Amino acid sequence: MTVDTSPEAQLEPTDPARHTSLGTAAARNLATTTKSAPQMQEITSRWLLRVLPWVETKGGTYRVNRRLTYTVGDGRIEFVQDGAQVRVIPRELGELALLRDFDDVDVLTALAGRCVQHDFRAGEVLVQRGAPADRIHLIAHGRISQTSVGSYGDELALAVLADGDHFGEGALLDDGSTWEFTATSETSGTLLTLSRADFASVLSSAPGLQAHLRHFSTLPLQRQNRHGEAEIAMSAGHTGEAELPGTFVDYEANPREYELSLAQTILRVHSRVGDLYNDPMNQTEEQLRLTIEALRERQEYELVNNREFGLLHNAAFKQRIQTHSGPPTPDDLDELLCRRRGSKFFLAHPKAIAAMGREFNARGLYPDHVDLGGQQVPAWRGVPILPCGKIPITKENTTSILVMRTGEDNQGVIGLRQTGLPEEYEPGLSVRFMGIDERSIISYLVTTYFSAAVLVPDALGVLENVQIARRRD
Repeated sequence: MTVDTSPEAQLEPTDPARHTSLGTAAARNLATTTKSAPQMQEITSRWLLRVLPWVETKGGTYRVNRRLTYTVGDGRIEFVQDGAQVRVIPRELGELALLRDFDDVDVLTALAGRCVQHDFRAGEVLVQRGAPADRIHLIAHGRISQTSVGSYGDELALAVLADGDHFGEGALLDDGSTWEFTATSETSGTLLTLSRADFASVLSSAPGLQAHLRHFSTLPLQRQNRHGEAEIAMSAGHTGEAELPGTFVDYEANPREYELSLAQTILRVHSRVGDLYNDPMNQTEEQLRLTIEALRERQEYELVNNREFGLLHNAAFKQRIQTHSGPPTPDDLDELLCRRRGSKFFLAHPKAIAAMGREFNARGLYPDHVDLGGQQVPAWRGVPILPCGKIPITKENTTSILVMRTGEDNQGVIGLRQTGLPEEYEPGLSVRFMGIDERSIISYLVTTYFSAAVLVPDALGVLENVQIARRRD
C-alpha cells in the first residue's frame, strides 16, 4: 500500500489553506452586530409603586387630619442588654398606659431599677388563669401565648406576644385583680417584672407620680368610641318630643405632617461618548434609563423601610400581630384581614410567599388567582398577594407580611409625590442639566420626590416574626 507523504497530503481539512471561501471569523469583522439594550439584574416588579395610589402633594407636605383620639399608651418597650443582663430603658416605661406623658426621669429610673429579670424556657407557664395578679410583665425577648377557657370548657387562644409587648399593667393599681388568662412561653426568652409592692414603694415617695395617676384616673370618664376617638353624641329609638343631644366633631390639635423625601444621584457622561458612540443606541438615554430604574428601586425600599414614613415603622402597634405557630398559615392571614375593612393587597417577601404556599399545600388548600393589571397573581380571600423583595429578612429567617387598604376615599394608605417639577422626565422625577466640567464630563442631577401616609391606623396591618425556613420532616 502506497502512502502519500507529500506536504499537501499532510494538511488538515480545517487548515485555512484548504478553505475555498471566506471564513466566518474574518467575515464578522465586516458585519454589523445585533445588540441588546443594557440589562440590569436589580430591576424587580415593584408592585408597591404600581398599586399605591399617588396623591399630588403641593408645598411638599401632606397633613393628616383626624378626629381627636384619647391616647393612653399601648406602645412597645425597648430594652438594653449587657451580656446576660437585660434592663428596661427608663423612658420606655412611658409606653405604658399608666405612665404615658409622665416625664420625671428620676422616678422612671427608680421604677426601672425595681424591675426583676426572669429567664424562661419553652413551655413554662408564666401566669395561671384565676391566680392573683400582682405584677406587670415586660417581654424583652421570646414568644408568649395567652389562652383562656371558653363557655363550653374548651381552650381558647387569645393572643401571641413577643419582644416589646407587656401584660398585667392593671395589677399595679388593683390589689384584688386576678389573671384572666394563662400565659405560656412558646420559646425560651427573657422578661422583666415589676411587682405591685415595688411600684407602691416608689409611688409613696413621688408626689409627681401621684398627681399623674390622679389625672390618669379621670381619662376613662372621657366619652370615646371603641377606636379611642372622641364620641359624637346622638340619640336613637326615641319617641315623642325627646330633647336631642348637641354635639360637635373634635379634631386632633397637632395633626401629623408628612414631608416629601427624596432619592437622587448625579449621572455623569463623557462628551466623547455622546458624540462618537450614539449609534444605534443613545448612550445618555441608556445611562439615564438604568439610573432611573435604580432610583425607583430605592424609592420602593424607602417606602417600606424608612424610619420616618416607611410602612413597616408606621404600622400602629394594635395592628401588629404575631404568627401563632411560626410559618404564615391561612389562619394568620385571616386574622390580618379581619382587623380592617376593604383590604386591597398583601405585600410579602417572595420567600414568605413560598412559605405560604407550603402551608396551603399542607392543608390541601389552593389560593385563588386574580387579574391585576393584566397579570394573574395569587390571592387569599380575593386579596392579591404581591411580592416585595425590599421587606427585610432577619438572621433568624423571619420576616413580616403587610396588608393594607389604599386610597384617600377609603381612608387608607397613599403615596405622596409632586408633579410638574422643573425639567420633569417622569411624574415626580426630574433630570436637570448641571453643566460640563473642564474634563468634558456632562452631569445631570436625577431626583425623585416621594413619601407615604397612613390616613387611619387600621389601614395598615403587619404580621410579624413570620418564619420562612423550611421545617424538617
